[in-house]
Amino acid sequence: MNVFDIMLSRYEIKTNDDYTNALHEVMQQIALAGLYRGGFFEYAAFYGGTCLRIFHQLQRFSEDMDFSLLQPNKEFMLENYFQPIINEFTALGREVVINKKEKKNQSNIESAFLKDDTAIYNLQFRTERSVKIKIELDINPPLGFLTESKLLLLPYSFMTRCYTMPSLYAGKMHALLFRKWNTRVKGRDWYDFEWYVKNNIRLDFSHLCERIRQFESQGFEQMSPESFKKMLKEKISNTNMDMVKADVKPFLKDSGQLEIWSTDYFSQLVDMIVFV
Repeated sequence: MNVFDIMLSRYEIKTNDDYTNALHEVMQQIALAGLYRGGFFEYAAFYGGTCLRIFHQLQRFSEDMDFSLLQPNKEFMLENYFQPIINEFTALGREVVINKKEKKNQSNIESAFLKDDTAIYNLQFRTERSVKIKIELDINPPLGFLTESKLLLLPYSFMTRCYTMPSLYAGKMHALLFRKWNTRVKGRDWYDFEWYVKNNIRLDFSHLCERIRQFESQGFEQMSPESFKKMLKEKISNTNMDMVKADVKPFLKDSGQLEIWSTDYFSQLVDMIVFV
């Protein structure tokens, strides 16, 4: 059994969704290994739901890989790190292609919440093109976040530079409050919010404010923890919880944990947020 198969064998696979989720996650870890081998983490950090899943055992699967430069650099080229990623897959007996994804207008769902200076790429198997992961890199990121090195043992032992938990939390709460998906919702944001509260993670409010200042239009300059909580409760009261549950359900092994989800449940979670 080669390393790729060993990595895949760690997952309990009973359904097609199980297989797809496991395959995505193995691909994500191999991509991280290639980026490490290429020296990418000297300049950038990993964040978002996939970071939370891989390094903090979040009990849901995640599709996309989000990265941020440590300092703004609009000349930075993620393409320079494609070959180390491709080489990593080749060493495990798999062929992949990486293509740049052209962003559509900001009202498009796929482009929702992306800035003009966020580069997007698709990584997919050459023979299974339906299996792909999206890689995004912010080359002009909101600053004020903190990072730490996290260890992975497969496909070999290496370190990944990641946002710290409070900074990850800030990014998630910004997404939950401001993500512009029109009538759709991203239930995975809500699942992660619940996870942060349950695990008593402190929210980096300073980095949250920096993200809001850079991404959003004017009107949030004087945001306080209290006004943030008020806005969040208003968001919750205007959200269709059935749609929230439907979005996150395919990424969970046990969807029974969603039974308690309601407007009142999430409103009470807001009162439990602790700030750094």
